[in-house]
Amino acid sequence: MTDKFKEKFRMLFEKIKKVKHIEIYIAVGLALLVAIIYFSCIGGKSKPNNSTTKIDNVNANFSTSGEYIDYLENKLENVITKVKGAGDVEVIVTLEKGFEYVYVTEEETRTTSNGTTITTTSVVMVNGQPVIKEEIYPVVGGIAVIASGADNLSVKMNILSIIQTVIEIDNSKINIYKGN
Repeated sequence: MTDKFKEKFRMLFEKIKKVKHIEIYIAVGLALLVAIIYFSCIGGKSKPNNSTTKIDNVNANFSTSGEYIDYLENKLENVITKVKGAGDVEVIVTLEKGFEYVYVTEEETRTTSNGTTITTTSVVMVNGQPVIKEEIYPVVGGIAVIASGADNLSVKMNILSIIQTVIEIDNSKINIYKGN
């Protein structure tokens, strides 16, 4: 059987040798393989340090980061307690940084009498308040979950999956512990 295999391999090798520009085909094939592997490996890593909340598009106004943390904790607790076997649940969320605001600005360029050009940028104000162009939600730094059913691996994995569905955050920033 090995002789038959060797003969088939030799015949295949002879056919391949007869193909014109085989080196180009092999190079293109290898390049495609490398590209597929590269892009499949980085596919989920386009936001390496940022964790964005998928539920932050709700119609809620948060005046402080503390209110935002409370909202996230309550939302996660409500969902996680519905996991079969989770039991009593408490969630703690920490932030890397708070809200950031990008304000509407206007530029004024003027030329002085000696020919120097001066450009000044100022924030647009309406009724004494700056006009907000964009509000950037806080970045979640970490999440701790205490659940009485967390000693069950299936429950723990379900909790982890829920958190990753709600908030894009690296696994290393999520800790799940068994509670009383």
